[in-house]
Amino acid sequence: MPSNDFASLLLPPHLVENLRGLGYSQMTPIQAQALPPILDGADVIAQSKTGSGKTAAFGIGVLTSLNPRFFGTQALVLCPTRELADQVAKELRRLARSLQNIKILTLCGGTAIGPQFASLEHGAHIIVGTPGRVTKHLDKGSLDLQGLKTLVLDEADRMLDMGFYDQIAEIARFIPKRRQTLLFSATYTPAIRELSRNFQSNPVEITVESVHADSEIEQYFYEVDHKQRRRALSALLKNFKPESAVLFCNTKQLCDEVADALNAQGFYAQTLHGDMEQRDRDLVLLKFSNRSCPYLVATDVAARGLDIKDLAAVVNVDVAFDPDVHIHRIGRTGRAGQKGLALSLCSPAEVQRANAIETLLGRPLHWRDLPPSNDNETPEPPRMVTLNIGGGKRDKLRPGDILGALTGDAGLPGASIGKIDIGDQQTYVAVERAIAQKAVKRLQSGKIKGRSYRVRIV
Repeated sequence: MPSNDFASLLLPPHLVENLRGLGYSQMTPIQAQALPPILDGADVIAQSKTGSGKTAAFGIGVLTSLNPRFFGTQALVLCPTRELADQVAKELRRLARSLQNIKILTLCGGTAIGPQFASLEHGAHIIVGTPGRVTKHLDKGSLDLQGLKTLVLDEADRMLDMGFYDQIAEIARFIPKRRQTLLFSATYTPAIRELSRNFQSNPVEITVESVHADSEIEQYFYEVDHKQRRRALSALLKNFKPESAVLFCNTKQLCDEVADALNAQGFYAQTLHGDMEQRDRDLVLLKFSNRSCPYLVATDVAARGLDIKDLAAVVNVDVAFDPDVHIHRIGRTGRAGQKGLALSLCSPAEVQRANAIETLLGRPLHWRDLPPSNDNETPEPPRMVTLNIGGGKRDKLRPGDILGALTGDAGLPGASIGKIDIGDQQTYVAVERAIAQKAVKRLQSGKIKGRSYRVRIV
């Protein structure tokens, strides 16, 4: 039996079978190294790059130790952002498909707290949340963690960057001292070491290679004067034409400036940073994920934990201050066997940061001259457009209802319909740009499950 086969871990047969059904054939390096000590009940501090499979590593450990008959909170996963918490909860639910009656609840800021009180009254086996909202529930007495077996600190370095140390320490006062604590971080900084000393007991330390091979990601650097950065960015996007890209900036102000400049040139770009309302952040991420907005201009904090499948490119408008952050940025492209592309603009003042990245990589950076800029070339608009339907889960709408209305009554081809996201009161559906107006008119004049709904292009 190969050592990286999940069956070699002596997991419950139903869990192994579910893993196979989900496409987990072999363990990734972080899973192969972390799962044995996790399953033995040891504390673990692990460093690994984005997309390494760490959620499954701690998820399998948590699910294996659960007692389904005890309807109290047995595991708490703390994440820096709501987006990451939602992503982790979604993956844990997939991993728990073969288990009966396992309840996984998310507790995050940016959403109404009232429904969370109601959900907690019925209990939950696993809580996934952000430190601020979890602390609020503990202070109000709506969350009981006395039966906790496992505490997971996911993206711990980013939680520290966002100032969550005091809240993590406050949460620790409410949970048993005899517990398993799993800490995952992209970097091993002195602050992370201190966090581990204060919250873990003799942890097993795991480091998985964080540098991406050239075969995974094509990476190019371009030395550009600071004032020419926006023109250079336009030239790169027109030359490489990535179907989707995250453009990283070091400040919120630059995010706004870059997005405005790109939109003025005919590109479709939106920003993502901490000053935005949660509702606006959610809509931007939805449009980016359904391919109706190809370019996302973001800060590192805002983009942490994004679940972006098949991301064509990462563009560093600024060179990251920390070389480990650079590695984390570019690790969002080139996942799951796909070829990735990472482009970095570097002003003369940032060359020292580029040298630090070269030292970390242990190989020379690929420097290139900028491609010529064609000001007469108009960027292609995104293939998809997002429609908003004024109804959702409260109206008992399901994806099949929307798809049926579009392909049946509206007579549109199924291949032209993209991702369908159904919220409590709103539904968003991506359709090909060429049929968007037709889809709106057909839905406005027709009905979905016998009812008429307001429909508009976002």
